[in-house]
Amino acid sequence: MTLASPPVRRPSAAHDVAGRRRRRRTALIGWTFILPNFLGFALLTLVPVLGALAVSFTHWDSYSSPRWAGLDNFRRLWNDANFWTALENTCYYAAGHIPLTLAVSLGLAVLLNQKMRGVKVLRTAFFFPYITSLVAVAVVWNMLLSPEVGPVNQFLRAVGVDDPPGWTTSPDWAMPALIVTSVWRDMGYYMVLFLAGLQTVPAELYEAARVDGAGPWKRFWHVTLPNLRPTTFFVTVMVTIQSFKVFDLVQVMTEGGPGRSTLVLSQLIFREGITHGRFGYSSAVSLALFVICLVITAVQFRIQRRSER
Repeated sequence: MTLASPPVRRPSAAHDVAGRRRRRRTALIGWTFILPNFLGFALLTLVPVLGALAVSFTHWDSYSSPRWAGLDNFRRLWNDANFWTALENTCYYAAGHIPLTLAVSLGLAVLLNQKMRGVKVLRTAFFFPYITSLVAVAVVWNMLLSPEVGPVNQFLRAVGVDDPPGWTTSPDWAMPALIVTSVWRDMGYYMVLFLAGLQTVPAELYEAARVDGAGPWKRFWHVTLPNLRPTTFFVTVMVTIQSFKVFDLVQVMTEGGPGRSTLVLSQLIFREGITHGRFGYSSAVSLALFVICLVITAVQFRIQRRSER
């Protein structure tokens, strides 16, 4: 005797309609949250990027109609000594700014993640430079680094340095001065990001490491850093993009000088477009900067995926 299998219930038409309504409602709620940010991205980033791409193939001074130039702007870019100097200076700035910002902000986060008196005041003090006017920061640091009357050089003379650096007036020291100023300004923001990552690390892992006899350095190397990998990756990508797009600090502190020692790509874009009215060539340089940032970010994502395997 065989038992008949129970009939399979098929969803009714009303149930299908209700399910579709729920899915549409969920999608609508999601798009409601995404749409404002996407509109801002489209209007302020996507449209200008596409516009710059179109303008880079033209000769245009904003006073007359654009004239088709083909690849002339890109050929000029390839042979332009100013472009290669600006690219070299930008890489120099990034090579100093990225590791120093990561190291200082992580060190501050680890230090200020401890239970100590006044820790909230210290966190605020280190974060405050990031929200301070960049012009004010640049002016104050120019005063501090003044070759003749600046407190930094006065201190160096007091400790026996007879010929202290000229800082922003010296081709050899202007870029290090910019890097130090930029790290001082940015470290508080990335410290907050690292603090958020540190507070997600389970305390049980540190307790287990202590029981196993691990000292502070081993706990940092084998517990803190592995658990901070997503935060470190995010911070590294953000600092890298910021380093290659640096403009305002350089413009206020050195204006690309002395000579071309601190001329960076963003400043070259500003000079060619706003100062000289060569918007086609300026757009070609900006497109080159966009491609550089895109390639570096893609490489960072590829390295991150390999490390997670």
